[in-house]
Amino acid sequence: MAVLNIHRRHLPVPEGEVGALVDTLAAEDDALWPSHSWPAMRFDRPLGVGAVGGHGPVRYTVEHYTPGRWVRFRFTGPRGFDGFHEFTVQPTPEGTDLVHLLTMNAHGWARLTWPLAFRWMHDALLEDCLDRAEHSRTGAVAHPARWNRRVRVLRWIAARIVPSRETASATTHLAR
Repeated sequence: MAVLNIHRRHLPVPEGEVGALVDTLAAEDDALWPSHSWPAMRFDRPLGVGAVGGHGPVRYTVEHYTPGRWVRFRFTGPRGFDGFHEFTVQPTPEGTDLVHLLTMNAHGWARLTWPLAFRWMHDALLEDCLDRAEHSRTGAVAHPARWNRRVRVLRWIAARIVPSRETASATTHLAR
């Protein structure tokens, strides 16, 4: 099953300001990833080609990295996720677009787990991420993301199946 998933947020600021957010991924001062409500992105070393890590059950390796512009992560797990996800900073005449692209071939159990669970959680996490970017660069979020019932139920289930400090703290935000 081919998967193409794109999230984009226009920010009325120079590309350097948006690129600086991408460069903080998985750092102590990560200003982009919404680790206050989702499992944190972590790597075995600072963000750079060859860094290995992920978030929650999703594992990947940094395959390409152009500071301030682009980072691509190649999936290594869960089993059946054959592809990558990336953040790209795209200048526009009115500011900058921050784009997240996920493209993969789902096979095996992933043909079920992607459409039934991972897709919904992924979409919610990415919209929270883009809200965080917008708030950090403009001081507000014009249209804040809201978790639908399916996401709230999946998060509740995940917290009970894989209890961890990160998952447990993330469930405190279920009322969103």
